[in-house]
Amino acid sequence: MTAEPATRLPSDAAGAPTLDDLPLRDGIRGEHPYGAPQLDVPVLLNVNENPHAPSPAVVADIASAVAEAAAGLNRYPDRDFLALRADFAAFLAQESGVQLGPEQIWAANGSNEVMLHVMQAFGGPGRTALSFAPTYSMYPEYARDSLTGWVAGRREDDFTLDVDHARAMIAEHRPSVVLLTSPNNPTGTALPLEVVDAVAEAVTDGVVVVDEAYAEFRRAGVPSALELLPRHGHLAVSRTMSKAFSLAGARVGYLAAAPAFVDALRIVRLPYHLSAVTQAVARAALRHSTELLGRVHELRGRRDETVEWLRGKGFDAPTSDANFVLFGRFADRHAVWRGMLERGVLIRETGPEGWLRVSVGTEEEMRAFRDALDEVHEEVPAR
Repeated sequence: MTAEPATRLPSDAAGAPTLDDLPLRDGIRGEHPYGAPQLDVPVLLNVNENPHAPSPAVVADIASAVAEAAAGLNRYPDRDFLALRADFAAFLAQESGVQLGPEQIWAANGSNEVMLHVMQAFGGPGRTALSFAPTYSMYPEYARDSLTGWVAGRREDDFTLDVDHARAMIAEHRPSVVLLTSPNNPTGTALPLEVVDAVAEAVTDGVVVVDEAYAEFRRAGVPSALELLPRHGHLAVSRTMSKAFSLAGARVGYLAAAPAFVDALRIVRLPYHLSAVTQAVARAALRHSTELLGRVHELRGRRDETVEWLRGKGFDAPTSDANFVLFGRFADRHAVWRGMLERGVLIRETGPEGWLRVSVGTEEEMRAFRDALDEVHEEVPAR
């Protein structure tokens, strides 16, 4: 019997198939990978990183912890990482005054993976996820990747969330997952607990996740949705170590919720998803939480100064509880973004049309931002 020749995919000129040649599923055909520009310029203010690197003492402790973990890398890591979860619970008790047990904590490779676990557990075909735009641009991608329907409600002109509108969207679409962001990305605005509570009350057959990736930067007196966990068993609060902890390169995110909610995420996670090295890095960093968060106050002050400076220049800039500021409005925001880049300052072209976002950097970086914007503004006036 003669074997049939193997089927060959059409190829580009170099002999390799293109994306269009591959049998992608319909949901991702024509899509592009997510990601902000990574460019080699003097001032990087586009992805909300903490501008301050860990100190030599923190680096040394992390290196020692990694070396200890490396000695056992022939074995699989602790797949339930209860020690790390206990450390996160202790940190949240200190930071927000909310007492939690390790069984109420989950962690993964960045809050992105935590959110994907939520969508895998509670979303899926025939189910819907709901959020309110403008908000984090990855949310519809989480929905797409988990075969979950996506619906976006609206925020008000000042980027607040109208409770009546939220209730109407929930009643109409009956979402399985509602994603709230506080402080919101890209606007920087925080949600009052009354709004989160009202949304959680309205969701009777789904879950609500409050994404608090920037919570450590919130202004004094702004509470965390962690306080609402005892009232709502279907509510979860997501955090990250990427921002305030200066650990964007470590990729560690975590979530707090009722034990049953956490158990649902344990079902869908991949085996041993959090490496022994990642666990060691996170636990070492948490030992230094006071030092690592010590410069958050400085960044808050610089953020508020930036908001006032922008307003003084005639720009719109909402009050921010994050480590970034949204500002506008521009008739041609891309021209402004390009002009800033030409002057060595990379900011983010994101959010509603006509707006740009700048991360809070060092004093020198923010001075460069102000000088560049002054120059560009003369060439490309605001709307």
